[in-house]
Amino acid sequence: MECRAHVQSRSQQQQLLSLTERSFVATFTAAVVDALEDLPDNFTVTDPGICGHPIVYASRGFLKMSGYSKEEVIGRNGRVFQGPKTNRRSVMEIREAVREAKGVVVSLLNYRKDGSPFWMLFQMCPVFSVVDGRVTHFVAVQVPISGNRRNSGGRDARLCEGSCRREVLGLEEWGPNCGSGCGSVLDSDSRGLQAEEQCEASDHEKRKAACAIRNIVSILTNYSQLTNRLVCGRRCCSDGLALLGSSVIISLGRIKQSFVLSDVHLPDMPIVYASDAFLKLTGYNRNEVLGRNCRFLNGDETDSSTVLQIKECIQKNQPCTVRILNYRKDGSSFWNLLHISPVRNASGKISHFVGVQIEEGCPTQEQDGLTPEMRQRGTVGAVKVALRTLSIGSCSSSSA
Repeated sequence: MECRAHVQSRSQQQQLLSLTERSFVATFTAAVVDALEDLPDNFTVTDPGICGHPIVYASRGFLKMSGYSKEEVIGRNGRVFQGPKTNRRSVMEIREAVREAKGVVVSLLNYRKDGSPFWMLFQMCPVFSVVDGRVTHFVAVQVPISGNRRNSGGRDARLCEGSCRREVLGLEEWGPNCGSGCGSVLDSDSRGLQAEEQCEASDHEKRKAACAIRNIVSILTNYSQLTNRLVCGRRCCSDGLALLGSSVIISLGRIKQSFVLSDVHLPDMPIVYASDAFLKLTGYNRNEVLGRNCRFLNGDETDSSTVLQIKECIQKNQPCTVRILNYRKDGSSFWNLLHISPVRNASGKISHFVGVQIEEGCPTQEQDGLTPEMRQRGTVGAVKVALRTLSIGSCSSSSA
């Protein structure tokens, strides 16, 4: 039994390492993890390009503060730290910031692994690719609020004292900085804790969070120079084109089928999104795919007439389904049942083409009882739904 548990633990560690590497190494090199480990701050890094927008890095300070192990955090969405008294309006602010790919600063009630709640200042910012302006990661810094402050609604200070009881603030961990008034009126129950109340961070805590964000983004920026896949804390892309927002990327990430999305407005119609299933099928990582035309999958034995058929359908803005010989990164070939379909924006103009790949003869593709045509149509429909947000945003911008 001990041997089996050891094997499972080792397998889990390898999976976590794989997730971090998949998110970090291609853009920053493996050395970035060691650089982040040297920082004393409490923070996490998430990847909106991976299905579920999971945490791909958690600092030692964050793990100590929350009581979780790295194995319990990596691969999970940040909502795991929320609880029944977490302010839902603050959560919506964070979700809106993710959707719009912008920064946000809120006071948030989170919960440790042992169930005890605590107030913290949550500051999050996106990290952008310099090349195409897409969001590569989100950095979130968490600074415990260590003092008794007035609530955001400006109500009587004793209300905030009720919400900032010892369990919430974690005074046994953070020391006596809460002030003498807190201990004199608080008891061990949670009657004073209301979902609509807020603990306000001090200016020192706000400066600490902002400084931590700058340090983390600086490290990511510097290490991205080693791979020539530059990132920065501001969207640097200046081509004026509609980019895939992080909410669109997260929605696309929920689609399990292998597919790519190409932008018709960019030269040579490059791939702007590739699903996890596509990466698994072809053996490429995301940074090796984005920005390239789909023809890189073709090889010596690929039928040129089939390639011409695809090209003609795209020129005519028509869907097509073909059987084509493609090649993986390792050089092995596979028969690809490929369906390509145009995607129109809210004004009726074609903005993207989606290409859905099904490997012929793959056993896993036959277990759900659906035909390849049904899976392809379902994937195209799901992609169109995910892109509606982008279409609506584009129309709003153009009409403003």
